[in-house]
Amino acid sequence: MTHEPDWRVSFRSVEIEEIGLPGSMTAKPAARSNRNPNKQRSATVQPASAGWLRWESIRGVGWYAAALAALCLLPFLGEAFHIDDPLFLWAAKQIAQHPLNPYGFSVVWYSNSMSMSEVMKNPPLASYFLAVVAHFAGWSENAMHLAMLLPAMSAIFLTYGLAREMTRFPLLAACVTLASPGYMVSATSVMCDVPMLALWLAAVIAWRKGIKEHRWWWLAASGVLIAICALTKYFGVCLIPLLLLYSVWEKRRIGSWVFFMLIPVVALFGYQIWTESLYGEGLLSGLGEYVQYAHDEHPLSAVASLLTALSFVGGCILPALAFLPSLWSRRTMILAICLATTVFGAGALGWIGLGQEFPGQNRILLAVQFSIFILSGGSVLVLAISDFWSHRDADSALLAAWVGGTFVFTAFLNWTVNARSILPMIPAAGLLIARRLEKGRVSLSIARAVVPLAACMAISIWVTAGDAELANSMRTAAREVHKRGNEMSRQVLFSGHWGFQYYMESLGGVAIESSKTQPTALDILVRPENNTNQVETDSPPFDSLLLKMRIGVSVMRAEKGAGFYSSKWGILPYAFGPVPDERYDFYRFDQ
Repeated sequence: MTHEPDWRVSFRSVEIEEIGLPGSMTAKPAARSNRNPNKQRSATVQPASAGWLRWESIRGVGWYAAALAALCLLPFLGEAFHIDDPLFLWAAKQIAQHPLNPYGFSVVWYSNSMSMSEVMKNPPLASYFLAVVAHFAGWSENAMHLAMLLPAMSAIFLTYGLAREMTRFPLLAACVTLASPGYMVSATSVMCDVPMLALWLAAVIAWRKGIKEHRWWWLAASGVLIAICALTKYFGVCLIPLLLLYSVWEKRRIGSWVFFMLIPVVALFGYQIWTESLYGEGLLSGLGEYVQYAHDEHPLSAVASLLTALSFVGGCILPALAFLPSLWSRRTMILAICLATTVFGAGALGWIGLGQEFPGQNRILLAVQFSIFILSGGSVLVLAISDFWSHRDADSALLAAWVGGTFVFTAFLNWTVNARSILPMIPAAGLLIARRLEKGRVSLSIARAVVPLAACMAISIWVTAGDAELANSMRTAAREVHKRGNEMSRQVLFSGHWGFQYYMESLGGVAIESSKTQPTALDILVRPENNTNQVETDSPPFDSLLLKMRIGVSVMRAEKGAGFYSSKWGILPYAFGPVPDERYDFYRFDQ
């Protein structure tokens, strides 16, 4: 017999006793505090092969998964700082000098010098972490990336911990997360994304424990973790509606547990007041204006945003593609392949208005990759819907809202579609794949699990190597430019940003400002071909620097349709095939 949800807020003492608040004189209901969801489901699911289950039963296997993550990331400890890494590092260096004023300096990140509080669209906690690390280990790439292994390993371990409560295949869920290119590439940066993901998972685990075991301290801990998560990356605030939905579905009414959500609300309100006192405007206030400005500058239709986001989901969560034969029936597979073929044809012929065309020389290859990624991304969304339809419990509602909410944000609300926005979805997708395979439509032998995961892991490492090659090329270019400037006894001005700016400034280069800088005959200007926020020039270059790219995968290259960090570069998160040389042009100012 089912009951309709009771939406009334009750302040009866029994509700306070249910979450074990101090002062409760009534015993907590023991029958509900020790529920084991795995045991509850074991009677309803079909048994899978014993081979993979033996791996799942290895003691401490979650730690092994985290150690495997560290092992895969170790080769990238020396990777150059890349994309938005400099913003977090500059804020960390400011924090080291002025701990209570993280954004109190100016930076040339667009065409002119601006206050860091206007440029930076992320909160400062990740930079505080980097400042602490630098205090003990210095500012080198090895030190920073080694420190970032902590959140990267934690994300895998916590995915395993959460999956233990939702499926008999928690190791599989953790390995799906690890083998996803969206996770691997993100884990080699020093940006806030992976720390936010680890905190997100910890908050979800703590909140579920508090709700299921009626323990107030777990709820309080989760409230603190949500606040820290949101102050690491603003997307963390989405945990508030997500966990409210989960709790109402689980409890069938609003109880006193809701008051623990005031912890992150109060923390964010305090952050808004604090930053307003420092910079004249609370940093939460300007986010909507920036997103609206970005949408106005690069408008996309709803169809273009939807398809691009599906492509990014599919490419970033590649195991969803590798496990397709095990996840879906033959009829479903045939239908999905027909849809993907339709997308391929429309893309190859230019019938789909995506805001940008496939580059002509690679049109067919890119259309193939685009359709395959859409097939994979669509599988993730259908998995969330199917899981909810099958279970219709609090956990399935949590996963469906987790995946669906992240997708809507990425496709329609964020300033651009990018892999960093897909990242929070990856552990949820791993859980959905594990829960689907747990049904036992096909026998999950070790080979059926390991072969797809190994293939995805190899591709993820390949893509990560391509990203590292691009990052390292900018560091190499900065050093070569500095060398040539010294040989010519010229001051080096430069255009472009990302890691190139970080290394150029560390070597004495000056970022050019379009409205202020007045070059002289003693200056040279260096302009990278593949970069952002460039200063235009009419004169031809007198020299060029070409750096060969040999890995064979592009992550940020408009000619290849690849835009891992922003779909403004391309509608694929990455693209396979020969990569153009990285080119840096030199200009003189003789008059």
